Amino acid sequence: MRLRSYVIAAGAACLCLSAAFAQQEPIAARQSLMKQNGQAAGALGAIAKGEKPYDEAVVKTALTTISTNIKAFPDQFPPGSDTGDTKALPAVWQKPDDFRALAARLGSEASALLATLPADKAGVAAALGKLGPICSECHKAYRAPSN
Repeated sequence: MRLRSYVIAAGAACLCLSAAFAQQEPIAARQSLMKQNGQAAGALGAIAKGEKPYDEAVVKTALTTISTNIKAFPDQFPPGSDTGDTKALPAVWQKPDDFRALAARLGSEASALLATLPADKAGVAAALGKLGPICSECHKAYRAPSN
């Protein structure tokens, strides 16, 4: 009887841990996607500011990263992934269509910029002028501020 109780308790603990780990998977995935996007934006910013020389391969890689990642990003917010180590605001789940539309807008803009690849520092600055406001709009509406 005692062994059976231990087995049941261990099974219940595994189920609880599995749910906790499953909840962290989309959080980790979306944080990774945004970290990559932040690095891509940083690479573009360094070129736009003249801190780094224009490099077509860097620009293409950065825009490809943003364009690709933002398409996968909205799928990383399943129900139940709203707690834990996340800065996502409840609005993500309350207004999912608006959230997806904003992500799609950023993806479309990044893809358009990729198709016409900025050819110099000024072009990269102009590209950031198009992407930055969309990023800011999304962060204001759907991400808690960093402390």
